[in-house]
Order: sequence, then C-alpha cells, then structure tokens
Amino acid sequence: MQLNPQIKKILSAGAFIPAHPLALSSALKLDPVKQKGLTNYYINAGVDGIAVAVHTTQFEIRDPRHALLEPVLALAAETIDASGKTPDSFIKVAGICGPTEQAIKEAELAVKYGYHLGLVSNGGLNDWSNEQLLERTRAIAAIIPVFGFYLQPAVGGRLLDFSFWKAFAEIPNVEAIKVASFNRYQTLDVVKAVCHSSRCSQIDLYTGNDDNIVTDLLTNYRIPVGTRLIEKRFVGGLLGHWSVWTAPAVRYFRKIQAYHREGTGNLEQLLSLNTMITDLNQALFDPANNFKGSIAGIHEVLRLDGLMDGLWCLNPAEVLSEGQAAAIARVIEDYPELTSFF
Repeated sequence: MQLNPQIKKILSAGAFIPAHPLALSSALKLDPVKQKGLTNYYINAGVDGIAVAVHTTQFEIRDPRHALLEPVLALAAETIDASGKTPDSFIKVAGICGPTEQAIKEAELAVKYGYHLGLVSNGGLNDWSNEQLLERTRAIAAIIPVFGFYLQPAVGGRLLDFSFWKAFAEIPNVEAIKVASFNRYQTLDVVKAVCHSSRCSQIDLYTGNDDNIVTDLLTNYRIPVGTRLIEKRFVGGLLGHWSVWTAPAVRYFRKIQAYHREGTGNLEQLLSLNTMITDLNQALFDPANNFKGSIAGIHEVLRLDGLMDGLWCLNPAEVLSEGQAAAIARVIEDYPELTSFF
C-alpha cells in the first residue's frame, strides 16, 4: 500500500495529530460513547488527523484479556467516516508494536480499517540488533506506509545512532519520522541522517512528546551535505500533549505555520509561548516522577472537561502522582487561554 497523494500533501505541509486516549468505564471496559466523543472533539477542534493504538491509547489494549486493539481502531475509523471526513482529507495513524509477526498482523489490521500510516514502535525490542529492527521495518513498510518513531533513552527508549536512521530513511515507503526529542544530540542524529539519505525530500519530520514543543516547530535545521546546505525542520507534531486543550493548541500551531509560510507573527512571543507550553507539559506528564503519571494526567484533564468519566486505565499502576492533580489545576488557572475547551 502506498500513501494517498493528498494525505502526503497534508503530512508534508505539517499536520496537527493528537494521540488518541482510551475512554473506559469503571469496569475497565471500552466506553464507546465517550470514545466517539473524544474523536469528535478532536475533529471539531480542527486537527489534521489522529493517532490511535499508540502509547496514549494504552499498549495494554493488545493484551488478550482486554482484546481492544481491533475495536478501538474500528471505532475511531467509523467515527471519522461518520463525521464527513473523506479518506483523502484526514490523516489516520495506527500504532504498530511487537516482534515482526505481531507487527505485520497489526499493520494488516490498520490497512483493513483504512489507516494511512503505521507509527512503528520499537518498544520491548531493546535486545534486537539494528539490522533486525530495520528488517522488521521493511516488512511493515511492505504492508503500510511507515511513520518512524524515535523514543529516546531519556524517556525509556533505546539509543539509535546516525547510521541506523540513515538506513531507516532509505527504506521505501517510510514517509515520516517522529522524534521524542528530549536529547538534542540524538535529535540532531536523526535530522542529519535524513538529510544525508537519498530520500531526504520524501521524509517528513515530526516532533513527539517533549519539553520543547514550540521551539521544535520553529527551528530550521541547516545541515551541510557535501557542498550543499540542506534545510529540514519538524513540520508538525504527533503528540499525546495535544490530546488535551486541543483547540487552543491548534490555534498556536496554525500561528507557527503562518510564521514559516508567510513570515507573520512575533518570534519573541512564540518563543515565550514555548515556556508556557513546557509548564503545561510538566504538570501533564509528571517528569518529576519519570513520567509515571503521564496517561493519568491526560485523563484528569479530559475528566475535568467532561470528556471522560474517570481516570481508569487498564494498567492499575497508571495513576496520578502525589501533587499532580494540584499541578494540573494550577496551570489551568495560570494559562486560561491555553487550557480552554474551545
């Protein structure tokens, strides 16, 4: 399967893609009404796509005890279609996990429900060699266009160096790479690798959950490649952070796009905005406790906005950390324009 040209156009122009949470009942069953309500909230907020079955959706949906992977993928796709979005106007990304055999099955399931790209996680494969990971990616890319994902060691991932990302970028049907860019040296490895690859112009870079979202979106990288100076930047984001306070986030993202496209907007004000968004992120993702409360933090905001009934997660260890609810309440009070519902 090749990427729809219109979807590629949206992806390359820079898309706002929230990672979709999982709405559960107190009995830890999928709440289809609340789940559809979340999807419609994102659509009405003006997003360019959604990512489903990713970390924010809870990896435990794949556990046979819950068997929620297919129902969640199907429900999101059905809700998007029912909203009037056409298959070439709204990006649908499905998370893909596990060893090659599992990953292939998940890629096939994503294609079945009309997803355009597979966000490929290397989680749980830390003992695999680089070549094994690349072969797995080639197998997935033979089924669905690939959205690569660098979960850096700072947030629990593994080190993947310049040579890995250069080889990764050369794989046909790799269309984008998301970087959870906490470590700027490792982020630069990805940017340089893409710029040095023969497919540089075909691969779009996206920022992931981190402490520097707005600056990531503002920065132009200028990479020397031989006698040329190649420019590359993070054109959009695929973010768990954007699953809450979504409408105001869409507004500031559009301002950043206008700054790049038309030169409008005040750079100093945008850079100041970065520190505000980082303050929101600190409360939401709980870095003080190694991000233990990240999913619960998202749920708490959605509960306050009436989009969820509770903080329930499939993993009982996914709870708010001490003081996190108060931290979230503080940033909502401090930044009303950035934390409004619409």
